[in-house]
Amino acid sequence: MAHHFKIKQNKKGEYVAYFMYNSETMFWTEGYSSKASAKKAIESIKKNGPGAETVDES
Repeated sequence: MAHHFKIKQNKKGEYVAYFMYNSETMFWTEGYSSKASAKKAIESIKKNGPGAETVDES
């Protein structure tokens, strides 16, 4: 499993969605009060991510 999403609880008890690649965290979401909200965030990333533009601010 080279890449996947993982939902974990943080110290505040919030649910956070992590995108993992080769066991490394590539990015994570804000904390959500419910696991359902974290799952919705993952679905939004999957739906909207492929068409996202890249903005280079360097």
